[in-house]
Amino acid sequence: MSDQQPFPPSVFAATAFPEEPAFSSALMLGHVLTGMGADYDPTVRLEDIHIVRHSFRPGDPDALHGPEDLSEDRVVAYTREQDISPRRFPSDPPRYWVILIADGQRRSRLWGTFENHGEIVAERTESNRYFELRPSRFLTALNDRLVIEWDNPRSWHRSANSVTAARMPVLEIADRDKVPFPGFDGVLLPYHQLRDMVDDPRYVDWRTALAEVQGIYLITDSSNGKQYVGKADGSERILGRWTTYARDGHGGNVALRELVRDSAAGEVTKTDHARNFVFSLLRVFGPSTPSSEVNLAESHYKAALMTREFGLNRN
Repeated sequence: MSDQQPFPPSVFAATAFPEEPAFSSALMLGHVLTGMGADYDPTVRLEDIHIVRHSFRPGDPDALHGPEDLSEDRVVAYTREQDISPRRFPSDPPRYWVILIADGQRRSRLWGTFENHGEIVAERTESNRYFELRPSRFLTALNDRLVIEWDNPRSWHRSANSVTAARMPVLEIADRDKVPFPGFDGVLLPYHQLRDMVDDPRYVDWRTALAEVQGIYLITDSSNGKQYVGKADGSERILGRWTTYARDGHGGNVALRELVRDSAAGEVTKTDHARNFVFSLLRVFGPSTPSSEVNLAESHYKAALMTREFGLNRN
């Protein structure tokens, strides 16, 4: 367990949970929620919290398919829609919804917390209710760091005030391991990982390496096999160019901007079209290589891969 992030002493205090005597010294979810809640303003009690565990289901068009779906917009849209039956989901759920993501076997990792501002009754259908959820800073220090053991994968939500929720063991509170740079020939980044690469401290070695080279890169749409060949030259370098893609999903490219337009028409997030993109490097150049040499290499790969005829290049 890491000591990089300080926590209030109350997190580790012995805590008695509903209908149970005080637990042993083992750290459990109830201890963490009670301690962090006591230091939050206003105070958050266990009865104010509902625990929701999402898992990836690639075959379900309405579910979260993978890590690429863990954007705030997508998680809000998926979480706010709940079954109308109070047997399936509480009719009056508490204020804070703590969201966990399945992380292999029974491991579940904290994604973040929403503040529930109640059902939007006007949106109710015969089968579903829709809640107004807003991001909350409660537990922010533990986002992506807290891992617990979820006891029953078939049960995907429960009140934090329940004995079963409070007793879930805490497996770790630590930053994820640093991601080693695989070398330029080993770069293969799905879009969700590209977004992590430009911001996440775990990818510091990647950013250092990619900030030093010009190069020719390939974007492949894994949903249909179409490809785009691009270049990063001059002072921009690969890191600068790919950071632009991470921000907007198109990098200013004509064909990719058309996908943005189509996505907007479908009322999805502005980068949803990019969720199937995979980024790789075809060739890298040193920082002093003339732009004319980089341009020749770009033209060669466009011709070799026929991305003008069958892919996403427009020139």
